[in-house]
Amino acid sequence: MTETIHRSALRRMTMRSPSEPHRAASSLELLFDLVFVVAVSFASVSLHHNLQEGHVFLGVVHYLMAFFAIWWAWMNFTWFGTSFDTDDWLYRIATVVQMGGALTFAAGVSGISNVDHPDFTLGVTGYIIMRLAMAFQWFRAAHDEPRTRKTTLRYGFGILVVQCFWLLLYVLPDDLKLPAFLVGIVLEISVPIFAEAAGTTSWHLHHMTERYGLFTLIVLGESILASTNAVVEVGTSTEHLADLVLLAASSLVIIVCFWWIYFAFPQHGLLTSIRTALGWGYGHYAIFASAAALSAGIEISLNVESGDLHLSHVAAAATLAVPCAVYLFFVWFLVLRRQSSGRVNVVVPLLAVLVALASFAPFSLQVVAVLMVLAVVVVVAGRDRSFRALQDHGTWA
Repeated sequence: MTETIHRSALRRMTMRSPSEPHRAASSLELLFDLVFVVAVSFASVSLHHNLQEGHVFLGVVHYLMAFFAIWWAWMNFTWFGTSFDTDDWLYRIATVVQMGGALTFAAGVSGISNVDHPDFTLGVTGYIIMRLAMAFQWFRAAHDEPRTRKTTLRYGFGILVVQCFWLLLYVLPDDLKLPAFLVGIVLEISVPIFAEAAGTTSWHLHHMTERYGLFTLIVLGESILASTNAVVEVGTSTEHLADLVLLAASSLVIIVCFWWIYFAFPQHGLLTSIRTALGWGYGHYAIFASAAALSAGIEISLNVESGDLHLSHVAAAATLAVPCAVYLFFVWFLVLRRQSSGRVNVVVPLLAVLVALASFAPFSLQVVAVLMVLAVVVVVAGRDRSFRALQDHGTWA
């Protein structure tokens, strides 16, 4: 009797229909995202600390390493969920284990980001916890869904092999840990390519683009918090009142422009094959990482006002301008390019270059804000022309 109840409580993990109507992010997925907010926040704070101390190159490298682990674990869960989410008790427990790993990893971000004496122990432990739970999910899918068994087994065993490699970071000398980490990244991103070569899993286009959009909002939330800190400073200091108000307003304008440009076009039509889906999914690393790094740039601008900084004027300005330029370029490349007119595809990349060069301009933050507003105007005008053309041909309603 007990065994019967136990079995009936579990659902077979079969592949969900890619045309399932009204597919939206589940409450479990939203809770999962909230846990990753903590990890993103810790990575952004560590980046700000390293930049503030003048460790620009190594600070950025260690940030990109930590953010890769965050993004990769989130992305793998998201793509798996769009195909095999059963939302039964076992699926939920495995997801909670991944959340615990994410929080453990978040606690280890400061060690990974320590440019003088990096400590990967806690971060790697949290990461392996996340990935082992993910491997379990793939093996469960292999057991329950014969149609994709070869692919899901490749995912499961591929993840396990790479986790064995990550164990080396516990014992390698410090001077070898950074190159080993880079090798691990290559191994990780190779697993889906290897697995999907045996047969592609299905994905729900609207669900996937919604999930990526939600994560974009999460990382933008970090920058909103940084902009809010400027407002707090306004309330506690009258020495630089006008500058702080201008900083807060300019930062908010940039954040809104980030949102406006990213959501200007629907994205589900871009995922037409496994090749385009992988390119779109992998390319979002640059979008997410640059959007999260914006918060550190805003905090550096606050440090400029307080005089607590070990950077030149140009380097300090670049901590904000460069993430904005990277974000604008990759949103254009991944989202706008295939859906826009020739004018947009010339002007927006040019504006991305000008945003980066704004690092050398006086009032750099305000120059970046103006250029981002121009980008929004160009994108919106191009979108309206594209939609009118589609309507004229009867292909859009």
